[in-house]
Amino acid sequence: MKEDNCLHAALLCLGMLYYSHAITTEKLNHARPSLHGHHEKGKEGQVLHRSKRGWVWNQFFVIEEYTGPDPVLVGRLHSDIDSGDGNIKYILSGEGAGIIFVIDDKSGNIHATKTLDREERAQYTLTAQAVDRNTNRPLEPPSEFIVKVQDINDNPPEFLHENYHANVPERSNVGTSVIQVTASDADDPTYGNSAKLVYSILEGQPYFSVEAQTGIIRTALPNMDREAKEEYHVVIQAKDMGGHMGGLTGTTKVTITLTDVNDNPPKFPQSVYQMSVSEAAVPGEEVGRVKAKDPDIGENGLVAYSIIDGDGMDMFEITTDYETQEGVVKLKKLLDFETKKSYSLKVEAANVHIDPKFISNGPFKDTVTVKISVEDADEPPVFLKPSYIFEVQENAASGTVVGKVHAKDPDAANSAIRYSIDRHTDLERYFIINAEDGNIKTIKALDREEIAWHNISVFAVEVYKQHQEAKVPVAIKVVDVNDNAPKFAAAYEAFVCENARSNQQFITISADDKDDSANGPRFIFSLPPEIIHNPNFTLRDNRDNTASVLVRREGFSRQKQDLYLLPIVISDGGLPPQSSTNTLTIRVCGCDSNGSLLSCNAEAYILNAGLSTGALIAILACIVILLVIVVLFVTLKRQKKEPLIVFEEEDVRENIITYDDEGGGEEDTEAFDIATLQNPDGINGFIPRKDIKPEYQYIPRPGLRPAPNSVDVDDFINTRIQEADNDPAAPPYDSIQIYGYEGRGSVAGSLSSLESATTDSDLDYDYLQNWGPRFKKLADLYGSKDTFNDDS
Repeated sequence: MKEDNCLHAALLCLGMLYYSHAITTEKLNHARPSLHGHHEKGKEGQVLHRSKRGWVWNQFFVIEEYTGPDPVLVGRLHSDIDSGDGNIKYILSGEGAGIIFVIDDKSGNIHATKTLDREERAQYTLTAQAVDRNTNRPLEPPSEFIVKVQDINDNPPEFLHENYHANVPERSNVGTSVIQVTASDADDPTYGNSAKLVYSILEGQPYFSVEAQTGIIRTALPNMDREAKEEYHVVIQAKDMGGHMGGLTGTTKVTITLTDVNDNPPKFPQSVYQMSVSEAAVPGEEVGRVKAKDPDIGENGLVAYSIIDGDGMDMFEITTDYETQEGVVKLKKLLDFETKKSYSLKVEAANVHIDPKFISNGPFKDTVTVKISVEDADEPPVFLKPSYIFEVQENAASGTVVGKVHAKDPDAANSAIRYSIDRHTDLERYFIINAEDGNIKTIKALDREEIAWHNISVFAVEVYKQHQEAKVPVAIKVVDVNDNAPKFAAAYEAFVCENARSNQQFITISADDKDDSANGPRFIFSLPPEIIHNPNFTLRDNRDNTASVLVRREGFSRQKQDLYLLPIVISDGGLPPQSSTNTLTIRVCGCDSNGSLLSCNAEAYILNAGLSTGALIAILACIVILLVIVVLFVTLKRQKKEPLIVFEEEDVRENIITYDDEGGGEEDTEAFDIATLQNPDGINGFIPRKDIKPEYQYIPRPGLRPAPNSVDVDDFINTRIQEADNDPAAPPYDSIQIYGYEGRGSVAGSLSSLESATTDSDLDYDYLQNWGPRFKKLADLYGSKDTFNDDS
């Protein structure tokens, strides 16, 4: 702190000296002419005009960071017209006027009232003016001047980054550039040495060095090994004042990493690897792994493995796992413990990328011996072939041998084998296999046209180890036999015009054969021998498995014959050849002069001679109209009857039914004789129910006798209820007793006269006179015989 105060005092003295020198210089070099001048004689009598000096001003300087107790004097403004009587007033304006800089309006002295920082602002532009104190009239034009802030060394150097990271390859030569660090100083670089920096290394020796002027860091030791030490921490210092005593400093940290180069070959940690694998392993299965160590990293540490020698080169292979940098030994072919029990391999590990600069470090590869032992395993049966293909003719008799499969037990035990067909592949059961020898035979005839290939699977199982089984595909081809005759390729129907010309072709036909191409085409077309000289049509074989049918004569008539059936014989080229007779339907049609088809209907042709089409339509229209009239008539008739029926029904519902019964008069006042409800025919016997059939005959109890005629109504009803409760044939509920007895008739007999005209007997109706006034009308009608005769 004491040294800093001394430094500031020294700088202040230097500034004042510089300030005094600057004032003197400016007074001599920057005098301005005054507005009031006088004549002066020059050389050779020449009159010169010399201007009177106006302002006396300079470029002022003020030291930054001044912390004295009084405001620092920046400078003084003075006009030569100022006689010192106080009539002139000095005014200051511009940047910082009145705030940072103040002026004494009488003397013109300028003071700085605040501490200035050059790094914040290096200079200020101000304007000075002299005016009359009383009238404020300008006495001189305003003038600008500059106040510069004098720099002091108050800012230490600062690096652009607090921490730097850099890389340099290992084994680099001495002086290899690593990185350049840069610091900056906020002080004025044009004044003194405040901003002149010098770099030095504080930490990181003796591995690295730094250039004092540029800040470039370089390697200082040869053959630095990344595998020994990968990262270094270096501290760099920047000092101003050219590095001299009293300068300010700043530091930064630099992390330097050595990058890898391929300077180390791969090495196996052991000379022999022992591995084992089961003989049941499948190709591609991993057997084991080897690894050569390489301290290099990245692509410099990549290692590729290969088998360069050994008796297992054909049985095994090795691949590289680049994630783990291991060599993976895999099985290449199936093993057989009974044939060979061990193998030996020589494996090499070599770097993928080699740097020629370090080729002298030795061969960048290494070798190791891998011994592999084969372990015995209980293996399933093995077929002699991976698949079988057999042939059998279609229509072969049941029991025909198709072929034979064979499997064996690869183990030393050589167990017996039993064969079977996977019925999921032979659902129709076309084949059977001999369980002991593997012979496959047919069970029923095969048809190539239905199934041309049969794909089945055959199992082979060890007799004493049922879980050990193998399966093999068997393809059976059904060989074609010429057992299908060719037929028309389509349902042909030909048309020939009535005006057809002789030898005119009107249709081309072709054939299909279900048999194989060897037993099919070429097809031969012909007419049967009996119609070889058909007068109407002829056939021409085109020798390309098609035939053309032609007209033999001219002129056909639909009235005489409108349909012809032409038999055509088609033969194939198989052995033995097959043939079939197919019928071609030929219709005779009406055509125009160009041969375009018009009509093929013979009946329509005949009708044209009698009734026209319009007449037929008119007849049909009349019939339809008559049917519509009949339907409407029937419908209207039904609609008329329906209201009558409804009216009658409504009338019946609304009628009051009356009965012309006058009653019995005084007889009705007598007590009701319950005996009239009794059926005299059922008093002594049991009347069975007609609604049900009793399971057994009911025998009335002796105590339940019919009541006499004078029985009371209550007793009568109770008796009937008791009979119903004790009747096993009656339903288990009370029922209403229905009495359908009509009585035995009237003592008066029948009053009907329906038979009076047919009888010969004379009836006496005189008793009607004694029946009272109600029968008077009957008595008059059927009076005595004598009275009747008298009237007649």
